Amino acid sequence: MIKSKITVINTGGTFNKRYNSLNGLLEVPNDSLALDEIICYIYNIDFEVLNIISKDSLDMNDDDRNLIVNTIKECENQNIIIVHGTDTMNLTASFIDKYIKNKNIVLTGAMVPISINKVEATLNFSSAIGFLNSKIENGIYISMHGSIKNYNNLVKNREIGQFLIKE
Repeated sequence: MIKSKITVINTGGTFNKRYNSLNGLLEVPNDSLALDEIICYIYNIDFEVLNIISKDSLDMNDDDRNLIVNTIKECENQNIIIVHGTDTMNLTASFIDKYIKNKNIVLTGAMVPISINKVEATLNFSSAIGFLNSKIENGIYISMHGSIKNYNNLVKNREIGQFLIKE
């Protein structure tokens, strides 16, 4: 049996956040426990998980985005999922698009941490997997709330807290 291969670049974001009972805060951990919970049930894909940044996306800067680009350039896999915070994933997607043209890249995240509710993060990540396993053109996409579109066509509406298709 031939398995598809996907590299997952984990940068943190709400997707990964966990409650710290010592200080009462939701924090981005330095591990991939949130991803591990999903990946352990996927049997037909070989995943390479790279934990490169553990930040809320509001704390990310161009140095972090350069690290993401350099990590993508070093990836042997054609298909890449980037787990990223939702607040600035569009900025990161645009940054990546300046430097990478020969890969299939899907950014995804969650508005609610997987540690609080597993549904949204699992849906967004699983949709990204299915999308990458179809025949698509090289590009930068976002997978959120049941839609996968070019990063220019799926935007976060901050007033209602949802990603919507841009018309």
